[in-house]
Amino acid sequence: MRVNVKRLLARQLAALAFAGLLAVGLLVLGPNLVIAGKYEVLQGDARVVDGDTIVLGTTRIRLEGIDAPETTQACGRRGAGQWPCGHEAIRKLTQLIGTNLVRCEDQGLDKYGRTLGRCFAGTVNLNAEMVRTGYAWAFVRYSQAYVAQEAEARAAGLGIWQGDAMPAWEFRARAWALAEVQAPGGCTIKGNVTSSGRIYHMPWSPWYEKVRMDDEGRGASRGKRWFCSEDEAVAAGWRAALSR
Repeated sequence: MRVNVKRLLARQLAALAFAGLLAVGLLVLGPNLVIAGKYEVLQGDARVVDGDTIVLGTTRIRLEGIDAPETTQACGRRGAGQWPCGHEAIRKLTQLIGTNLVRCEDQGLDKYGRTLGRCFAGTVNLNAEMVRTGYAWAFVRYSQAYVAQEAEARAAGLGIWQGDAMPAWEFRARAWALAEVQAPGGCTIKGNVTSSGRIYHMPWSPWYEKVRMDDEGRGASRGKRWFCSEDEAVAAGWRAALSR
């Protein structure tokens, strides 16, 4: 039997290279997916959706362990008045990323099927830094990872800690309760069809009030539809609206 020495040598070299990557815990599986140790890592140019959400490629990633003010949310200012903490959280996250590629360690999925990630821009841990600078709360209901950073920001009176600020999870719950009174059957999520596709809007979305639903039932009408949960909307093929 003839043996193609060159082909055999190439295969052996490839096998050695593969083993080497596994040994150092780094295996590239494509332009945006890497296996690093025990984590799957998404990496690439990031688009900021809101203060705790980014998009890498086609993957929407929720920064794990933190909760930033919603885009429409305002917080108390030191002394008196309010400041647009939701918009400022977006600005801060955008600033932290700058021109860096972002890499996110996949931490699994949340209850809505969204990817949770611990994300870095260069050496900066975006999750931790958003909390440490006062632009997000530690989401202690789900994680204790950033309690120390929150304590540091609170002690210094930074960002959301400079005055009264309703935690984002309470802000969402209040917005949901108010919308639920008017929505048919308590199904508060609005879906509409745009040039960008089928989009759904949560009650705290900046576009929520601008979407005028012209049907009283839950059925589709003129490209619009009510949903009772994000799970239902996603299963029907709709995607969440951008916050800006």
